[in-house]
Amino acid sequence: MAFNQYKENIVLAVSTVVLGLIVGLSSMLLGLFLDLVEKLFLHYEENAKMPAPVGTIPSDRLFSVVIGAIVVALIWWFLRTKTKTPVSIKKALNGEQMPFWQTILHVTTQIFFVGTGGSIGRELAPREAGALFAQKWDNLLQKLHVPTLSQSDRRLLMTAAAGAGFAGIYIAPFTGMLFSVEVLLKKLTLRTMAVSLTMSTIAMFMGSLIKGFQPYYLIGDAKFSLISFVLIFILAPITGIAGALFRKLCQWAEGHQTKNNQILWQLPAMGLITGLIALIFPEIMGNGRSLAQLAINSSQKWMMILLIGGILKVGVTALTIRAGASGGTLTPSIAVGGALGAVLSLILAIWIPGISIGQGAVLGAGTLLAASQQAPFMAMFMLIEICHLESSALLPMGFGILIATVVSKKVLSD
Repeated sequence: MAFNQYKENIVLAVSTVVLGLIVGLSSMLLGLFLDLVEKLFLHYEENAKMPAPVGTIPSDRLFSVVIGAIVVALIWWFLRTKTKTPVSIKKALNGEQMPFWQTILHVTTQIFFVGTGGSIGRELAPREAGALFAQKWDNLLQKLHVPTLSQSDRRLLMTAAAGAGFAGIYIAPFTGMLFSVEVLLKKLTLRTMAVSLTMSTIAMFMGSLIKGFQPYYLIGDAKFSLISFVLIFILAPITGIAGALFRKLCQWAEGHQTKNNQILWQLPAMGLITGLIALIFPEIMGNGRSLAQLAINSSQKWMMILLIGGILKVGVTALTIRAGASGGTLTPSIAVGGALGAVLSLILAIWIPGISIGQGAVLGAGTLLAASQQAPFMAMFMLIEICHLESSALLPMGFGILIATVVSKKVLSD
């Protein structure tokens, strides 16, 4: 019995390393594909200093997202009506097989849509790719008659690979690990953390070969002061409520998502709506990075724009999902929370001198993300890793996430 356990541990360790390399490579390729699509359609290269295609001709922004919506509507219509439908990570964890080529097409379609300006998160694509490769790797081990892993370890590998896909895209290994064990597996042990963190770290290094270790969002004032505690006790209950409502709205959109022939006109219609807004507000496009960065860099004159932009991002993202698009909601949550945090900070700064608008945006992003995803640890480490926050942010962010999570749970239970 002990010898069999030893062999299973060896298989698990080797699988962790191999999948870390494979998933990291897939995340790197998806990142390169996104860059290529943005260059071809929007004629710009996305980075932290230039997260939105503000220099692109407005008509090009309109045509990009409309053409993108038409293309992805045709692909998703084909996948959902003419071939084997792609399987979600949740269903795969319950034993359903993810069809290989359909899933690859499904994943690249999500990235293509974000690259052309579709208002949806891109983080679901690398997670699904990771889960697919983990499942196919497990199938290969069984065909080769390698010592069989237990059902729990097989689930662990799949969730770890999904988290590693995220880590490879955003260069955030702890976030990838916590997404695996807190959100998907819901089993926080030394074994699950070791496997997930190791795989996410390997994937992160693979992804960094192209992207480097630059922050995803640029924070001007990185040192959080005691005034941020005053802000967080006002902000966190509001973002907790807003995050819960955003979660409910996205769940409604997913539950009523168009999957039949109606997608052929509904998704292009949402592309047209997004494109028309992008004529004057390009930050509405994509996964929300540009809106969040705008919130971090904002000043008093941007208050109304941020308020309207946050509301529009909520509506356009939810309706895009409802119209048939597949994608994530993590980065849109960060964008909405960032806008809300910046607006509230701008208001409070009138009476409380010293409040940092950028820090308010970051705190709003983290607390609303925790509330909308119901994953406090993942939300906290995600903001720390992608913003490269220093230790002074830990206490206000931690308190804020705690308050927002408690408030959101109350709203969601009602």
